[in-house]
Amino acid sequence: MDINKISKKIESKLLSDTSIRDVKIIDNTFKHLKHSSHQKGKFHIKLEINSDLLKNKNRVESNKVIYKILSEELKTEIHSLQISFI
Repeated sequence: MDINKISKKIESKLLSDTSIRDVKIIDNTFKHLKHSSHQKGKFHIKLEINSDLLKNKNRVESNKVIYKILSEELKTEIHSLQISFI
């Protein structure tokens, strides 16, 4: 899968959660291409999520919500996930 397809898939899944108003997806894979743990076809993604509900939860709880939504993608297409709530 390419970054455009995975980005659309991630955005669609996250925006289906009614507490998330907006999401910005940043591909940071290029920063990790020379790392020994880099796997072709797996992406390093940074998410900037606009959600008052998740922003007001503690970090562990809000991250759990996102990891649950993206559980399948984390197994197959995402190597690394960085999350910030705005």
